[in-house]
Amino acid sequence: MWNGVLCGLLAGAMWGMVFIAPEFLRAFTPLEMACGRYICYGLIAAAAMSTRLPPLLRRLDRGDIVAMIKHALAGNIVYYMLLALGVKLAGVAATSLIIGVLPISVTLVGHKDQGAVPLRQLIWPLLLVAAGIACINLDVFTHDAGNGLPLASKLAGVLCATCALACWTWYSVDNARYLKRNPHFSSGEWSALYGVSSGLIALAIALVALALFHDQVTGAAGAASGRDWGLFWLVNAVIALGASAIGNHLWNVASRKVPLTLSGQLILFETLFALLYGFIYKQQWPRGLEMAAMVLLVAGVMWSVRVHALEDTSEAHAGD
Repeated sequence: MWNGVLCGLLAGAMWGMVFIAPEFLRAFTPLEMACGRYICYGLIAAAAMSTRLPPLLRRLDRGDIVAMIKHALAGNIVYYMLLALGVKLAGVAATSLIIGVLPISVTLVGHKDQGAVPLRQLIWPLLLVAAGIACINLDVFTHDAGNGLPLASKLAGVLCATCALACWTWYSVDNARYLKRNPHFSSGEWSALYGVSSGLIALAIALVALALFHDQVTGAAGAASGRDWGLFWLVNAVIALGASAIGNHLWNVASRKVPLTLSGQLILFETLFALLYGFIYKQQWPRGLEMAAMVLLVAGVMWSVRVHALEDTSEAHAGD
């Protein structure tokens, strides 16, 4: 279980980068960013598997293909488009706040799964997490009210971030359940297949968009548009390698080693690292409420880990 916790932490460190990427690529649309990232992810996944990919593809059945398509859309492409749009419309802090509810949403959805700790034992850790999220919320509305974003824009961004939250909650729970039901794929194999399917779907979407909006895309690609395509592909390649290829593989390992009620808490590391990267990007120290939020969130997660560790120990003694 502790290996799973470590993998979840490292996955969060990788995923936190996705909240900063839209700040570097503000001249590009969320659709362009999503397609660019997942086309890069598909190429990296295919290259990593190389000669092992064809026999792996032949092992797929209809259920595997359907699961990959659903997960690629909900957990990757649609989720990232909504997240990027939320960052553009409402800012990094507000978006990371909403995505920060994932630990609670995943825990609540997966609390009846096998190996899950009863919710009554997680009440206090969850309350600490909720208090941390409340601190971030209070900080956003007290300090970011004058950030120049109109109210309609912030409300639209909040809606996009909420839809992104729903997408990733469903993906996280369904992916964890699927991996535990199908041990014939290793975490690395499933991550590679997931990456290839995401890349193919992103490429298809990009080709359709290019066909429908050819004039707008080619016109915006001109030098006078201020859109740096070199930076676009560099940022997307880094995000694809770190957040998608490495991060998803680490998360698949964590999903197999920990129950859903704990994996929901581990997602919180994504929010913590997103905030940390945001402070570095803005070159500022966290404010009091932000610092309090991080302390509460870490305390809540570590308490939850301890509850699960004690549960595992008691079950082991019962088995003896």
